[in-house]
Amino acid sequence: MSLRSYFVPTLSTLLLIAFAQVVGAQAPVRPPYGTAITLETAKKVAAGAMAEATKNKWNVAVAIVDNHGMLVYYEMMDDTQTASATVAVEKAKTSAMYRRSSKELEDNIGAGRVAVLGLPGATPIDGGLPLVVGGKMIGAVGVSGMAAVQDGQVAKAGADALAK
Repeated sequence: MSLRSYFVPTLSTLLLIAFAQVVGAQAPVRPPYGTAITLETAKKVAAGAMAEATKNKWNVAVAIVDNHGMLVYYEMMDDTQTASATVAVEKAKTSAMYRRSSKELEDNIGAGRVAVLGLPGATPIDGGLPLVVGGKMIGAVGVSGMAAVQDGQVAKAGADALAK
């Protein structure tokens, strides 16, 4: 058996596998926009987030935006770093406008997709989560004040409050 006959099927097989992976690796389906979050629901999300922050003694700012990134509700705990006031709102806007967590954008950068840094209005730091009810996006929550992973934990507690 010649060297060429050995590599041709192997190369063909590799190309077929690579093509199958590209076809199978389609972008995730993002939830469609629904009716915008109400003030009452935004307060419920913020209360869930603030309860988590208080339990852990973390000083944070929490922002709730509607499904297009407009601020609906905002709270900031005493002695939260000043910059967090703006960053919380920006994380929430990022999640609303791009219909994904701000951590997903952060992870893309970590994986080498630095083009994410050029997205207008994107704050690719953990702590922003979409708020989805009945399969539709109603808004987003953004948290800032601690390490990004802690902000993400507080944001998740806020999002989880929707189910209660």
